[in-house]
Amino acid sequence: MIYRVKHRTAYAYESEVTFARCVLRLTPRSLATQAVLESRITIKPEPTLTFTRIGPLDEQTTTVMIETPHKALIIEAVSRVDVNTPPTRLDFGEPWEAVRARSLQTIDLGPEGPANFLYPSVRTPLTPVITEYARASFWPGRGVVAATTELMSRIWVDFKYDAKATDVSTTALEAFEARRGVCQDFTHIMICGLRGLGLPARYVSGYLRTMPPPGRPRLEGADATHAWVSVWCGDEWIGFDPTNDVLVQDNHIVLAAGRDYSDVAPIDGIILGPGKQTLKVEVDVMPESDLMVVRPAFGGR
Repeated sequence: MIYRVKHRTAYAYESEVTFARCVLRLTPRSLATQAVLESRITIKPEPTLTFTRIGPLDEQTTTVMIETPHKALIIEAVSRVDVNTPPTRLDFGEPWEAVRARSLQTIDLGPEGPANFLYPSVRTPLTPVITEYARASFWPGRGVVAATTELMSRIWVDFKYDAKATDVSTTALEAFEARRGVCQDFTHIMICGLRGLGLPARYVSGYLRTMPPPGRPRLEGADATHAWVSVWCGDEWIGFDPTNDVLVQDNHIVLAAGRDYSDVAPIDGIILGPGKQTLKVEVDVMPESDLMVVRPAFGGR
């Protein structure tokens, strides 16, 4: 499935901003399950300096500095991505205890190595009450995929999607106790539980298909950046979306993966300027086959 992704972020400032430095993680990753065909980022006002690099967890970052005084900043990322994620069998995978033991023995320290995602981070600390919540799905000898799928489903049943209940600074424990939140919260909670059991789990930032196929429900988190959990299941990473109670397949497009949200925030940085700011984000993810009129997205006439 080839998707066209458009992600537009608009900042409006109460007072003039004289300097901005932003780190952008808006270029989808090329993976075994997805190929980035084309991608571009445009910024207004024009940056004074732009440089791109690959980060320690294989994420592509674009850093920009803007020294032109401005009261509005618009960042637009447009990509074409070919996604081909095969279905996951629930009976796939070793017992979860065996996966835990293998993860502790691995010597792979690369971006895909499980050792990077075994230990607590600032946003996903070891939290005993969340570990015990997760443990109910991981009885002795149970397959890692089946157990993780049940945990995902329990979070979907036990927690309410509520965009007003939390914000970007809400901790996993606060969201767990409130039993409500958004994709970021549910992802952090699930990661806390899995790591508390000794299983490698990572935070994935990305997109969802905007409109569902005929006869299927619309997923929570469309029209914005989304987040889900990727779990190392012994030989490969498998994606679990607790916000929608689905295994990750062709409706999900990966931007970046990290230990928690801090590693993969689509945009972060600093500005110099007094006063308040407002933010508007628009995301559109459409299969090319659904577009009524095909127009060049990357140049041409």
